[in-house]
Amino acid sequence: MQINYYITFVAALVPMLTGFIWYNPKVFGNAWMKSINMSPENMKGGNMAITLGLAYLMSVLLAVSLVSVVIHQASLLSVFDGDKTQESAAYIKNFFETYGGRFRTFKHGSLHGVISGFFIALPILGINALFERRGFTYIAIHTGYWMLTLGIMGGILCQFA
Repeated sequence: MQINYYITFVAALVPMLTGFIWYNPKVFGNAWMKSINMSPENMKGGNMAITLGLAYLMSVLLAVSLVSVVIHQASLLSVFDGDKTQESAAYIKNFFETYGGRFRTFKHGSLHGVISGFFIALPILGINALFERRGFTYIAIHTGYWMLTLGIMGGILCQFA
């Protein structure tokens, strides 16, 4: 199974695009800024090129790790890592001929992306928010963003990578 890394780099753009919409003042931006006691004036400044570049780099890391969550066949290869016998090669070849395209749809990848948002992003954000004394709005806005974002990323990766 070959992963299409071009699609992985495309999927890494999703957090940037969904964030641009999600955190827009006309959507959840004002509620988010209120939840962290931030004003639009305080948001100005800083080097946006560095911020966006590092955010994209982290999004690439996220997309690469999400491949193993949304593409079930990737897990099989890890079982045979380092096993170069003809028997294992024949098994892997037969497996991918039989099941290689199974569950490789946008819908299936989106499902796993949303589930990852709920079971991974929510607890991480929730724990941080508890210690930062952030409220429910803060957690809900960020968790909603990550569930949507990971759902779209998972769909793209599962269907096309």
